Amino acid sequence: MTQKIKFGTDGWRGVIAEDYTFDNVRRAAQGFASYMLSIGKQGQWIIVGHDMRFSSEHFAAAVAEVLAGNGLKVYLTDGATPTPVIAYAVVDKKAAGAVNITASHNPPTDNGFKVRDATGGAIDPEGLKQIEAGIPDSSADVKRKNYADAVAAGEIVKFDAATPYIEHLTRDGLIDLQPIKDAGLTVMVDTMWGNGAGWFPRLLAGGKTKIIEIHNERNPSFPEMKRPEPIQPNIDVGLQATIDNKADVLLITDGDADRCGIGDENGKFINQLRVFGLLAYYMLEIRGERGDIVKTLSTTGMLNKLGEIYGVPVHETGVGFKFVAPKMTETNALIGGEESGGFAFRGNVPERDGILAGLYILDLMVKTGKKPTELLKILFEKVGGEYFYDRVDSPFIGDPEARKKIIRDNYPQTLGGLKVTELVTVDGFQYKLEDGGWMLIRFSGTEPILRVYCETRHGDKVKAILADGLKVAGIE
Repeated sequence: MTQKIKFGTDGWRGVIAEDYTFDNVRRAAQGFASYMLSIGKQGQWIIVGHDMRFSSEHFAAAVAEVLAGNGLKVYLTDGATPTPVIAYAVVDKKAAGAVNITASHNPPTDNGFKVRDATGGAIDPEGLKQIEAGIPDSSADVKRKNYADAVAAGEIVKFDAATPYIEHLTRDGLIDLQPIKDAGLTVMVDTMWGNGAGWFPRLLAGGKTKIIEIHNERNPSFPEMKRPEPIQPNIDVGLQATIDNKADVLLITDGDADRCGIGDENGKFINQLRVFGLLAYYMLEIRGERGDIVKTLSTTGMLNKLGEIYGVPVHETGVGFKFVAPKMTETNALIGGEESGGFAFRGNVPERDGILAGLYILDLMVKTGKKPTELLKILFEKVGGEYFYDRVDSPFIGDPEARKKIIRDNYPQTLGGLKVTELVTVDGFQYKLEDGGWMLIRFSGTEPILRVYCETRHGDKVKAILADGLKVAGIE
């Protein structure tokens, strides 16, 4: 039976050698090629890049063969390359789009297939449906050109994506690196065995600031963590290294370096919602910029408060950059982001950028002279107090529609003792709470998992809200 290839929250992901096979990757590439041809991109260039997972470079080469076989030309990265760098290459090379072989934060068993449009941002849901519709049932219907022949014909060209991206950061006014280099900080960096390896040392070399990296080699089994996702317990080794090295901050990039995690000077994790709040505060207060904020419904209410304070619109979308990126492009947003730790910024491509987010956190520290714990206190004072967040994931294999009926039938009046004031069904089931917080139940778009999230102004109610959320979902 032919494997059905479905694009979820961010592309297609599967288990290597089970459903993520060379034949299926070629089928997915044929669907993307057919889509590109259908929107008039014949003969144009496509960027193809990859991460450090098992055989990623070989899967990327297979994609390049298929694109060449369909009359498209390919710029193929000359090594493992961060997702934001691949995204910028689309703009720099005036390409029609990109294919990126990466499973981002998934377990080591997995690999993935991300697609991007001419902006470097995620293709919208309608475009993804068209790509899926163009995926042939059989690999026999895939058009391919021999790799060596395509290279000889100039239809596949290896290139360096790093240099143009680095020039873009400084040339286009996104960040002045010199004050960070001169600050004399000790910065711990955990690259999670991924594409972020070597980037902060390269960008910040030549000054008083010291960069210490760990997990900065290729190892697709991801030792010392369950997966390259920048949350605990995966980052516990990095947090301890922050303490051991008396570092001022810990920067964490996930497997493909599009997401950013932060640890404070005491080796404590700062959750992604608080990081989003800090980055928005930095853009609005420290840099004095103005512009719309785009947030997924699974992230922090602090952004709504900041929007009110600084007089900027806040747009809420479904989960995933396939919703965030188009909205950022439409509104020329200042910042956009999601609960997973992916943040994008105006002046850059509408793509999550864990490298630039990390640089902005360092710049915030340098410009204010404050440590991460002090910055959080300032943020909480600005938005009127602390916000508390957590998430639980439950393995789910079954009929999502049957589970959704259970959830609809279990409508709660209270969660963790707080009254439910509204139900939002933009993406999953989000219950607004009387304290301005929320609880969300949704199915992961990248893995067979049901997630329950919450944010509340009451730190002592987080566990109770999540427990009640699991009950609503029929999970005891």
